[in-house]
Amino acid sequence: MGTNRLEAFSDGVVAILITIMVLGLAAPATGDLAALRALLPHFLGYALSFLLLGFYWNNPHRLFQAVQVVAGRVLWANLHLPFWLSLISFGTG
Repeated sequence: MGTNRLEAFSDGVVAILITIMVLGLAAPATGDLAALRALLPHFLGYALSFLLLGFYWNNPHRLFQAVQVVAGRVLWANLHLPFWLSLISFGTG
């Protein structure tokens, strides 16, 4: 199998994880600066999670540029990565 399907799967998983993370952010109750400051720790946790997901999304893409064929073991190893990535927002929360 070529790398296109594996890369597309990884892209989809990361997109879903980012969507789930952003849904965890709540809008402030009021529009004043104090309400925004109260949400700053939540936003910083989101930003850190987003940054970590970005690193883990970028590295396999760069690696798969040098790969021609993907073996079954690579598929299982790559499935291991999204499991741990799905826990990033839990860890930073």
